[in-house]
Amino acid sequence: MGQAYLLDAVRTPRGRGKAGKGALSGVHPQELFAQAIARVVDRNAIPRGEVEDVIAGAVSQVDEQGCNLARNAVLSAGFPIEVPGVTLNRFCGSGLQAVQFAAANVMAGVQDLLVAGGVESMSRVPMGSDGGNGDGNNDHLRRRYFQVPQGVSADLIATVEGFTREDVDRFALESQRKAAAAVADGRFARSLFPVTDPATGDVLLAADETPRADTTIDGLLSLPASFAAVGENQVGFAGETLDQLARVPYSAVDAIRHVHTAGNSSGLADGAAAVLVASEAYVRRSGHRPRARVVSMAVVGSEPIIMLTAPSAAVEIALRKAGMQAGDVDLWEINEAFAAVALQVMRKLNLDPARVNVNGGAIALGHPLGATGAMLLGTAMDELERADKSTAAVTLCIAGGQAVALILERV
Repeated sequence: MGQAYLLDAVRTPRGRGKAGKGALSGVHPQELFAQAIARVVDRNAIPRGEVEDVIAGAVSQVDEQGCNLARNAVLSAGFPIEVPGVTLNRFCGSGLQAVQFAAANVMAGVQDLLVAGGVESMSRVPMGSDGGNGDGNNDHLRRRYFQVPQGVSADLIATVEGFTREDVDRFALESQRKAAAAVADGRFARSLFPVTDPATGDVLLAADETPRADTTIDGLLSLPASFAAVGENQVGFAGETLDQLARVPYSAVDAIRHVHTAGNSSGLADGAAAVLVASEAYVRRSGHRPRARVVSMAVVGSEPIIMLTAPSAAVEIALRKAGMQAGDVDLWEINEAFAAVALQVMRKLNLDPARVNVNGGAIALGHPLGATGAMLLGTAMDELERADKSTAAVTLCIAGGQAVALILERV
């Protein structure tokens, strides 16, 4: 099996993911991804025709994010028409899954150079635009697993694990504090590029729009629980509330404590990211020096009602394949879909908090669904170099009870 190398990674700033509110809300998602793939190839002086495929993660593949977004982004970016593109959906793990598919092709000797990443314009194609709920309104499936909204699942995790409202709010405060420090220190500068207006070339956004550096613990504690009304009042398949349905596999839970709010959950965001993935043969032939290599990868399924607890299992598989222990990993990027998700993974794997999300996470920075995994990978590469560390692990929880994980080593 060959090696898969990561030559470079770029990302757009994260824009506020509300229609008409964010600086990127006027940009078609194809254009966001087009600018990312063009930037990562051009800044490495790679002839565009050498790219053998472009793989994009996008979650809501409908309307402007339908019609195989990746292929249309390739064309819009001015790549040769011979360069193909494909779009995938593994929900929140899509951006990292795109990189994993690219790496697998390289390791198998099928291809030598690919661009992989993802995009989501949550201001233009809101979450849920593709219709149905998590189970697609499939009554047969609902009799087996009634999949509740992710926020209810996150609150169930907090209840099962005993995380209090103060626990999740203090984690959120740390995410904001670390993100503010990273911005002030220029830690995102290497991967970040400004998004421009496709028509005029004017810069629309050059820095993340989502962090709230003035966040306080009192402000966080004052926010109302976002999913209490949904869980306690919304009726499910057979007349039960969603909270009651969520508790069916967890009979020891007498009531779900709703602790997640807009302040300790990931923010809606627009953005795109792209990663150059190359074979050893391409590296030798081209003379490009890789920044990292893929050590191991994993995906896994888990119980689909609590839904968001699989990252620890995915990481354990990746560690086992690499012959490593959790303590061997220098830096961790755990997607902060909800505070309880990251806290549960940290507890399960007994991680040192000082190694986890050292530059903040999606609670502060936002979560453009299809792009986040590739963004986290770029952040991990940048931080390994800045801090002179060796290994990092990236993992994301995924709707429906799945997770994805990748371990990389700095070159």
